[in-house]
Amino acid sequence: MPTPDDLYEVHPEIDIPAGLHLVAGLTGFSDAGGAVGQLNAYLDDVLDTTVIAEFDADVLLDYRARRPIISFDQDHLTEYRPPRLTLSLAHDELGSPFLLLTGFEPDFLWDRFVAAVLELVDRFRVSDTTWVHAIPMPVPHTRPIGVTVSGNRFDLIESLSVWRPRTQVPSNVLHLLEYRLYERGDSIAAFVLLVPHYLADTEFPAAAITAIESLSAATGLIFPTDRLREDSRDFLTKIDEQVGTNHELGQLVTTLEERYDAYMADNSPKSPLTDIDGALPTADEIAAELEKFLASRRHGDEDRSTT
Repeated sequence: MPTPDDLYEVHPEIDIPAGLHLVAGLTGFSDAGGAVGQLNAYLDDVLDTTVIAEFDADVLLDYRARRPIISFDQDHLTEYRPPRLTLSLAHDELGSPFLLLTGFEPDFLWDRFVAAVLELVDRFRVSDTTWVHAIPMPVPHTRPIGVTVSGNRFDLIESLSVWRPRTQVPSNVLHLLEYRLYERGDSIAAFVLLVPHYLADTEFPAAAITAIESLSAATGLIFPTDRLREDSRDFLTKIDEQVGTNHELGQLVTTLEERYDAYMADNSPKSPLTDIDGALPTADEIAAELEKFLASRRHGDEDRSTT
């Protein structure tokens, strides 16, 4: 009878420290603003990554629904790029290691795939899991991209989640992974990016930036964003030019701004800097917390080096 570990192959020669963060983002259903696609491509480009496990695309993917790319040069085929779904060992800008699950969302065998990921979570003694995806919302591009946070990281939910609906939505496979991790009591946080609906079918650089900022908030990992921020400024300049020359579009954006501002006035998330009474900490308290954080990072690095 097939088992979860039939779906993937691990490269056992790679030494993986225990207790790393797991970051996940899979492309497929509902990627508004190309947030996850941009995030994965950007991290692959700027980070040092090593594949430690690869899933079997022939089993998990419907090729007729998402056809691979093949290159044609005048009279012959030159390159075939098969779709990949991998777990990699990556390092952030400061050299801190973490695990990165990226690639296509499986079309088949969701339960077995999630069981396989849980096996890898246990095998590598993952400390926590964070994943991101993006949906279209009637919000303006002139305001920060909001997020809905789910899972059991209540500090993140309290400080960052701007929209907390009760609803039913079409799921993706990482929803099921989150559900299983939550059931087990594992540390899990999911960020749903709320992307302007009129930019949902474009590659919106600000969405990728918000995805990175969300991952950093959950894990403490540091990622370079200079190039993305430059792309975002250029993109927003072009959008503003179009809005400025189109009266109907300008009216739409103004209406969305008014609704957004009215909603945020009553639903702004609690600042992570305030205490339970809403008071800001003193400078000495902030310095003490910073020193405590740096000390925990140093101890964590020492523990990983001796694992």
